[in-house]
Amino acid sequence: MRSASSVIGTRIPEHSSTVERGRLAFFSRAIGENDPVYTDLKAAREAGHRDLPVPPTFVFCLDMDRPNPSKFYTDLGIDIRTILHGEQAFTYHTTAYAGDTLHFSTEVTDTYEKKRGALRFFVRTTEVTRDGEPIAQMRNTTVVRDPRAS
Repeated sequence: MRSASSVIGTRIPEHSSTVERGRLAFFSRAIGENDPVYTDLKAAREAGHRDLPVPPTFVFCLDMDRPNPSKFYTDLGIDIRTILHGEQAFTYHTTAYAGDTLHFSTEVTDTYEKKRGALRFFVRTTEVTRDGEPIAQMRNTTVVRDPRAS
């Protein structure tokens, strides 16, 4: 596994994903979102939206559409069976809608250890844009457990 400091600045290959109306409605129902603007085009337009708006956290689902989402870890020599989702934060700049093609650009912005190296934390920051316009920023922390540590 590469040293912690050598990983900072590592970029994950950029990708794009097009927001699909049916997938948005399904996600909204799955998370218990009851506001019809997320599932009904007429309600969304009556509320002033041009299409179904992307609900909070859905950009993470779109980010996972990238080819081989675990490649980053395997390229670092990390067994994906040792990773845990640590935390996630979102900053929104504007609303994205069904039909938009969103672009995802991700970089490792921090890494640190705890418990004498038994746990390594990787912080990735993803900029989400539409035609160069900032849509959101995601910050994701992944924990890697050293299987040799007790």
